[in-house]
Amino acid sequence: MENILEIKNLSLSFYTPSGEIEALRNINLQLGKGEILGIVGESGCGKTVLSKTVLRLLPKNAKIKNGEILLNGKDIVPYSESKMRGLRGSVMSMVFQDPMTTLNPTIPIGKQITESILKHSNIKYNEAKKQAIEMLDMVGIDSPEKRFAMQPHFFSGGMRQRCVLAIALASKPEILFADEPTTALDVTVQAKILDILLKIRDETRISIVFITHDFGVVARIADRIAVMYAGKIVEVGKTEEIFYDPRHPYTWGLLSSLPYFAKKGEPLKCIPGMPPVMMNLPKGDVFATRNKYALDIDYEKEPPIFDITDTHKAATWLLDKRAPKIKPPKFFGGECHE
Repeated sequence: MENILEIKNLSLSFYTPSGEIEALRNINLQLGKGEILGIVGESGCGKTVLSKTVLRLLPKNAKIKNGEILLNGKDIVPYSESKMRGLRGSVMSMVFQDPMTTLNPTIPIGKQITESILKHSNIKYNEAKKQAIEMLDMVGIDSPEKRFAMQPHFFSGGMRQRCVLAIALASKPEILFADEPTTALDVTVQAKILDILLKIRDETRISIVFITHDFGVVARIADRIAVMYAGKIVEVGKTEEIFYDPRHPYTWGLLSSLPYFAKKGEPLKCIPGMPPVMMNLPKGDVFATRNKYALDIDYEKEPPIFDITDTHKAATWLLDKRAPKIKPPKFFGGECHE
């Protein structure tokens, strides 16, 4: 599969009065054309920062320290703000978690979609309006001609999120970043949004980066999964590899905390402790203090990425040939045990 986006050794920090916050640390990641890549991890692990770094939607105290972001083979890290504005919307778009922070409550939905189309094309208003109505229909809005003139408060939460999706897709971008777009929705509406994204991907071959903390959602939609912890990719692989053969203890912890594996009368499992503050990070593997399988070397040296297969990689010393043999927990295709 040809890659549309390649991230190489990307590091980013926020500089605050209290010190440097290392938000992203040597990220390496690829996105294929027409692929849906799921990025999962606890809150504060860098998922949203990564997507905003690619789009350069960053505050002034953020700085890319090193690395490349290759979009169709061209490094966009040196791009000026004016050049990035030319990419946002036309090549890359983003859908955020809360549609009410994206939609203008005073402007009709149709006009907001039409503005996006006109900004990135040379067509006239009537043609843009026609395309906007088609976009509303594509994302599953009933009676799109009638809804075109309605303001956001006439729409339910799920319908608002579909409208945000229509705005993001209106200029036909090549990459869509979806930042927890279904978290605030009930499971029925959530399923419909996921179906719409899959349908749009199949029809347009758009590439999607789907950010979530919900393994159930990512299992349904993603072709590959990248697991993030403390600003790093700690495991990446095909969806079936992550679910049926996870190799990083953090991935084991995330999977074991799923309600699916809860036993009646027992509390839900959780990963002990909290993610680290990304300032003055400890020596070695920052997950070591929460990892019951941690080795002595974890407190001394950060693990490299080990190749498990051509498509599956993980950063844990347990994969070193010198490490003691620990049988990975079995989650799917067998009872979960740790």
